Amino acid sequence: MKSIKISLAMAQKVKEFVAITQDCPYEILLKSGKYVVDAKSILGIFSLDLSSPLIVEVYSDDCAEFLEKLKKFEA
Repeated sequence: MKSIKISLAMAQKVKEFVAITQDCPYEILLKSGKYVVDAKSILGIFSLDLSSPLIVEVYSDDCAEFLEKLKKFEA
């Protein structure tokens, strides 16, 4: 498992983030405090507190390309 801290403060960023995660074949979770949602679910993401940084957990060892795409969201 790999993790990265990101910020999705604007709705447009959430839309971009979900578009990136949709193409990944592995499980990706998004955490905000004690809440955890599927990172591929736009409704799940909007249920989180987006005013604070989120933790992305990627359950794959072969995800370097995906993590590179997430750099623009880093908090």
